[in-house]
Amino acid sequence: MKTWQNLDELTLTNHYADLPASWYHAIEPTPLPNPRIISVNSMVAEQLKINPCSLDPQALADWLGGHTLPPGAKPLAMKYSGHQFGVYNPQLGDGRGLLLGELPVDGDYWDLHLKGAGQTRYSRMGDGRAVLRSSLREYLIGEALTHLGIPSTRALAVCVSSQKIQRERVELAATILRVSRCHIRFGHFEHLYYTRQFDGLKQLADYCLARYYPDCQSAENPYLAMFLQISQRSAEMVAGWQAYGFLHGVMNTDNMSILGETFDHGPFAFIDRWQENAVYNHTDQEGRYAFDQQPGIIQWNLSALGQALTPLVPIDDLKDALEQFTGYYETAYRQRMSARLGLATPQPGDDELIQRWRNLLAQHQADYNPLYRALSEAQQDDEGQPGLNHLDLAPWQIMLNDWLPQYRQRLQQESRHAADRRSAMLAVNPAYTLRTHVAQHLIDRAEEGDYQPLNDWLAILQNPFDEHPGFEQWRRAPDTKGLVMLSCSS
Repeated sequence: MKTWQNLDELTLTNHYADLPASWYHAIEPTPLPNPRIISVNSMVAEQLKINPCSLDPQALADWLGGHTLPPGAKPLAMKYSGHQFGVYNPQLGDGRGLLLGELPVDGDYWDLHLKGAGQTRYSRMGDGRAVLRSSLREYLIGEALTHLGIPSTRALAVCVSSQKIQRERVELAATILRVSRCHIRFGHFEHLYYTRQFDGLKQLADYCLARYYPDCQSAENPYLAMFLQISQRSAEMVAGWQAYGFLHGVMNTDNMSILGETFDHGPFAFIDRWQENAVYNHTDQEGRYAFDQQPGIIQWNLSALGQALTPLVPIDDLKDALEQFTGYYETAYRQRMSARLGLATPQPGDDELIQRWRNLLAQHQADYNPLYRALSEAQQDDEGQPGLNHLDLAPWQIMLNDWLPQYRQRLQQESRHAADRRSAMLAVNPAYTLRTHVAQHLIDRAEEGDYQPLNDWLAILQNPFDEHPGFEQWRRAPDTKGLVMLSCSS
């Protein structure tokens, strides 16, 4: 078992740098003026076996500001391509981020990726920078998703500088140090496939098998086995999105991780009031990446990955494997929703009950998180039989009138006592999520130089099922029912 390390003891490696040089651009970060750490994620530090007490703000600021590099770092920008809004674009790659290297932890490796590090050859006329607004959103959403049990990249720290850059308005440049076991995207395979680098495609697939899917190496066709696991992980990820009302916003294949992690968070949102066709990305005028389209888009993206693997796997086998996605997704979604509704023992008719519940949310554009909490709190036993406390559900009584009788009848088939069901439901139905107006409040305060709300909310999002006295006003959706449109630089 690996022991804890201090920050100044870390030494990185970079196995990706050993792959063909044409797959990346080796380049050091462009330093930012006056970098300053405004938040450190001690939970991620612990995950990396870094002693949180050793996280010296000045040393971290030098790393995140691009002035120094961790020992052993070999920074590089990855080359990839991908389908953006369904159209293939060969001119993609890390245009504002650098893979600094990998940190060995207990026999595994964790990528440290500096986002906002400056221009690379893949910047496509961009400045290679990230702004404070987008950096804070990605920093926080990684924690929000992770602590809802939805796989996501995370970040160790966020840094702001005095450099001003132009987006929709003039903003401060910032960086985050993103952490993941893998930064390889569907688009890495697409680049090698469409440029007909088939030997390189096999080399990348073998690299991924050895690093991320070693159990697939003994399969009859290891590449097919890996594709099936990527498909299952992706299905489980999007099932989490659908169960908790999370909208990714820009599900291009270059934003899809081969580990099934939520990746490259941009114009994301938790839907405030349930709307099946919600779109928060103002670029997505046709609604390709609308909330209700997300499972189908994940399957479409997997078909693009499958196409890239055809030199390694018979196409009919890939088609058969792709058809299994629906089963993976439906199973994972049913498990998520059953847990949220307190249904521990699967029964016939559960899918219908769940769908009727979702229809109710959409029909009434419900502020759904407080409703889930109320349904959790309402669990009680009436003379030994499952019941519901009407006082807890009073604000939603009219909305639920037609659904509650079926739900009560379904609870009769549960063997758990109501107190146990209540505890289990409160452990999966959050009191707090990163709503858009919450994120904007934190951004506004941070841009004014007040970082305490950011760090308060970091702790809240890492403990979303707990009560947090003094923050109750943030539990509900804002009064307006309109969707706040976001940009890709969000």
